[in-house]
Amino acid sequence: MSENLNDKLDTATQTLLQRTTRGRQDFETLVIVPIFAVIAALFLGGLIMLATNVDLATIGESYLALARGSVGSLSAISETLTAAIPLVLAGLGLALGFRAGLFNIGAEGQLLLGGMAAVMAGFMLEGLPWIIHLPLALLAGALVGALYASIAGWLKASTGAHEVISTIMLNLISFRLLDYLLRQPFIQKEGRADPISKSVPDSAELPRLLEWLDPNLRLHAGVFLMLAAVAFVYWLLFRSKIGFAFRASGENPHAARYAGMRSGLIIIAAMATAGALAGLAGASQVLGVLDRATPGFSAGIGFDAIAVALMGRSHPLGVLLAGLLFGALEAGGRQMQVDAGVSIDLISIIQALIIVFIAAPLLVKAIFPWGFRQRKNAKGGSK
Repeated sequence: MSENLNDKLDTATQTLLQRTTRGRQDFETLVIVPIFAVIAALFLGGLIMLATNVDLATIGESYLALARGSVGSLSAISETLTAAIPLVLAGLGLALGFRAGLFNIGAEGQLLLGGMAAVMAGFMLEGLPWIIHLPLALLAGALVGALYASIAGWLKASTGAHEVISTIMLNLISFRLLDYLLRQPFIQKEGRADPISKSVPDSAELPRLLEWLDPNLRLHAGVFLMLAAVAFVYWLLFRSKIGFAFRASGENPHAARYAGMRSGLIIIAAMATAGALAGLAGASQVLGVLDRATPGFSAGIGFDAIAVALMGRSHPLGVLLAGLLFGALEAGGRQMQVDAGVSIDLISIIQALIIVFIAAPLLVKAIFPWGFRQRKNAKGGSK
């Protein structure tokens, strides 16, 4: 009996140790590796500025301006969060697709059409109270994004068409479709010859949270939508049956099919959910910041969201942190350009370097070995 008790204690101890190890590994993947990747990217960014004849004083001033423009004041924090909202929403959709084994790169098109649908629901349903009007506009954006992404999901499930090709083509179609819609008389703003939509009425706008302090602070209620989406995707992936099916299909689609999971339905459901989040990102941008739709109003957010999802390791909390970082880089980059006269293109270089290091965690661990716990192999050595 005592031997059985000892065996149970040993098993419980091993289980706890395994959970602790996994927790440490997840923490390294989601937090430590990105932090060191940012440090390495900023260092290389400084070297690039040196190579382009920028003196050390200007480099220091540019990084100080980056900090001031991202978190140095209430206005800076407002701009950082405002920039992060659509990035996180679209990044969550892409991360969910990655978890399901789908490389959906069509968030840009889904975001554009979702935003366009939200704008149309805004000015076409004018006269409704905001408590009905705003949710309907957001829902319109999410539904159109989901339907547009479902096209690529249906093509893959029914014909085997690769989602990378189909989503690229759907992105291109969305650009031209948006241009066409903005020229239609029932959408185009009266008295304008250029392609621009009618404005969204106040009842469909996401309210600004800090307007009572300063009318120029643009942070809007979409930040609560962003946090709710993070919680929802976390629950969906790690606490629901359909989320388990997504992850199982992503890890091993053949085993998932053998286990009785309907792979075609999983593909379409994953793409539709990802598209709904991207459409919601577009809706939050037009209802919270722009108040109207114009050609290319997404400003590449859908493409940046790919980097956000990759940097966040396709984990909802990681995507949230990555989105906040990219929002800070965007807000601080404008301040860098104003205060230090550094080209805004440097921010794109830093973002690209961050992604390079995130994609090569072994390289980060080799550069910063002291920042990671060395695990011992079976022979007692470290690895």
